Amino acid sequence: MKYQYKTKGTCSQRMDIEIDDEGIITNLIVTGGCKGNLAGIMALVKGKKATEIAETLKGIQCGSRGTSCPDQLAICIEEALASTKA
Repeated sequence: MKYQYKTKGTCSQRMDIEIDDEGIITNLIVTGGCKGNLAGIMALVKGKKATEIAETLKGIQCGSRGTSCPDQLAICIEEALASTKA
C-alpha cells in the first residue's frame, strides 16, 4: 500500500510511505526538512514493522513545536494502516 501524508507543524512538508501486506515499511520519502536527519530516519525504518516504528517514534518533540518529523511519521503510519481497515 502507498500512502501520502501532509505533515503538520514541522519543516518537512510531505511523507510518502509504502507498507507491504505484512506491515513492513518498504519505502519512505520525506519532502522538506533536515535532509541528513531524515535520510537517516528513512534508512532506519525500511524493512521494519510499521507498528513498531509508530510506537517508537510517537510523541517525540522538536523544541516547542508540539511535534517532530519522527512524531509526524508515527501519525502517517497510523493513518496509513487505518486506511486499509476502512
